[in-house]
Amino acid sequence: MITIQNVKYMSDFEAKKAIIDIGKRMYIKGFVAANDGNISCKVGPNTIWATPTGVSKGFMTPDMLVKIDLTNGKVIMGNRKPSSELKMHLRVYEENPEVMAVTHAHPMVATSFAIAGISLDRAVLPEAVVQLGSVPIAHYATPGTQEVPDSIAPYCKTHNGVLLANHGALSWGKDVFEAFYRLESIEYYATILMYIGRIIGQANELSCNQVDDLINIRQKLGISSGGIPPCTLNATNTQDVVSSVPSPKPEVQLAGVTPLVRPGKASEGQDIGCGCTGRVIQPPTAAADTGKTKEEIICEVVKRVTEQISSGNK
Repeated sequence: MITIQNVKYMSDFEAKKAIIDIGKRMYIKGFVAANDGNISCKVGPNTIWATPTGVSKGFMTPDMLVKIDLTNGKVIMGNRKPSSELKMHLRVYEENPEVMAVTHAHPMVATSFAIAGISLDRAVLPEAVVQLGSVPIAHYATPGTQEVPDSIAPYCKTHNGVLLANHGALSWGKDVFEAFYRLESIEYYATILMYIGRIIGQANELSCNQVDDLINIRQKLGISSGGIPPCTLNATNTQDVVSSVPSPKPEVQLAGVTPLVRPGKASEGQDIGCGCTGRVIQPPTAAADTGKTKEEIICEVVKRVTEQISSGNK
């Protein structure tokens, strides 16, 4: 680390190493495909190291990175061209001088929310409220144009990240690691919202009192940005849930309706609710054992049948 005008910055070596490390993490996590995404890190009041255009973030080397002058966006060190999306980074640094790093990627779930036009602002996770806050969607702008930095400008001081409509996600922080962690949190938050919204189909959202407590924790941690998500008036999560299986409903006896009587459920003479008595019909008692063999019984039956036929013909 180096100190310039009482502000600590990463050294050139530290910044480049961190950018390469974060690039690999973004690639491994599937936040980017091919040459998508970009990362930048401040190393002085007016200088940043940034990823170049046309390079996979999972396979970068230190010599690929470019050093940029924040005042004019020109390359002052490095042989490659910066990404056309560098304008987003420059605007974040301009709007919020406390920011030390910016990350941009296309994580699948968060980007899906950006495409669907659904902001990440439901109070369901304490960690998301404290560390990340709500994540708005900046209106659509053609990538690489000045429209993109203009679309994100309103959120650079008040929030920690933003979704880009039909594009991806952008996050920032006090160093490149915090910026990336917030990008991770955006994707994790979006995944949780996808599960409770589209798969499970229900959620107990935090009440306003619960959100207020979390905002107080956030302030004690020195986090002044993030926005406040909408909340519910009454808490719905204050009871233990031992089992989610509903209790069986008691049988309702309707007046004038005779209930079914099953064997073993009613005894002889038992009143079953209709003014009469239930009676269980027992199966016929088996005949007593005569001690004769099967053949003897058959012969006896045949003999009797023959006698009856003979007597009937007389």
